[in-house]
Amino acid sequence: MSDLGKIDREVFDSVIYPELGADRDDVVLGPTHGIDFGVIDMGGEALVTATDPLSVLPELGFERAGRFALDVVLADVAVSGIPPSHLSVTFTLPPEMTDDELAAMWHGFAGRAEEVGVSVVTGHTARYAGVDYSWVGGATVLGVGSHDDVVRPDGARPGDKLVVGTGPAAEVTGLFARLFPGQIGLSPEQAAVAQERLADTALVEDAMAAANAGDVTAMHDATEGGIVGAFVEMADGANARFDVNSDAVPLADGVEALCDAIDVDPWHVSSCGTLLAAVDPAHADDVVNALRDRGTPAAVIGEVSEGTGLYVDGARQSHPGADPSWEAFARLQAAADGDPDSQ
Repeated sequence: MSDLGKIDREVFDSVIYPELGADRDDVVLGPTHGIDFGVIDMGGEALVTATDPLSVLPELGFERAGRFALDVVLADVAVSGIPPSHLSVTFTLPPEMTDDELAAMWHGFAGRAEEVGVSVVTGHTARYAGVDYSWVGGATVLGVGSHDDVVRPDGARPGDKLVVGTGPAAEVTGLFARLFPGQIGLSPEQAAVAQERLADTALVEDAMAAANAGDVTAMHDATEGGIVGAFVEMADGANARFDVNSDAVPLADGVEALCDAIDVDPWHVSSCGTLLAAVDPAHADDVVNALRDRGTPAAVIGEVSEGTGLYVDGARQSHPGADPSWEAFARLQAAADGDPDSQ
C-alpha cells in the first residue's frame, strides 16, 4: 500500500472497483486504469467528466496558486480531445484563510477559467476546523462533444509515432523551486530558472492544439509517476509496445539541475503540463508543429509497434509505483520546518 499519493492498484481493484453504484446504460466509459476521465452518453453526445482534488499553495501567491490549482484539474478532460467547458467546485478552506486571500485566489482561478472558456456552474465554499493547506477541496470538470472526437489514453496503434510536449518534471521543478528556495541547494540564479517552469504546467491549450492538428489516437497527461508511468499506462492499455528515444525528449531549462539537487528522476515525478500523444505517422509533424507554434517544446520521440510494454533506449521500464516527489516534498518540508534529521 502506498502511503502518499494515489492508492495503489490492488486497493483500487479490491475496494473501489467492485462497488460503483448503479449500472447505467448511459455510462460509456467508467473508472478504468490509466484513464482519468469518464464518458456519459447524453442524447447522442459525449459528456466527458473528471474529478480531482484542489491544492492551493500560499507560497505561490494566492492568485498564482488559484491559476495553478485550476490547470491541474482541467488537464484530465483536456486530454480527451474534448475542450473542458463547465466546472463544479468545492472549497473546504482552512480557518486562517482571510477574505482578501480568498479573493486573490478566486481571481486567479476564475480568470484562468475565463481564458479557456470554462464556466463555473455550481459549488460550495466554506471554512472548516481541522483543514490545512494545501488540499482544500475538489472540482469536477465537464466537456461536451462528439463521441467520435473523444481521444482515449489507450487508443495507440502499431505504426503510430509518439510525441511529447513540454518534457518531464516541469511541475515538480517549478513548484519545488518556489516552495523550497532555501532547501533545494541551487544558486539563486539556478533557482530562478527552475521557478520559471511553473508556467509550463498549463495543458488545455496544448491538448486542444494537438487534437486539432491531426489524427491523434491517444493522449495522456504525465501526472503521478511522470512520463514513465504515463507511457506504461498508455502501452498497457493499448496492448502495444512503445519504444522511446530518451535523447529526443525535450528537457526544459532548470529541470535537470533541480531534480539532481533533490535526488529524484525527472522521468518518474509528477509532470502536470506534459502532454504525451500517439499520432498517425502522417500527422506527427503537424502535431509537433502545432505545439511549437504555441511556444511549447515538442518532438517525435518514438513509435508504437506490436508487442507489449514501454522501452526506453531498448530497456524495458516498469511503472514507478509511488511517485518519488512525495518523499522529496516531505523531506524538504521537514528541512524548512527546522528538523535536523531531514538533511
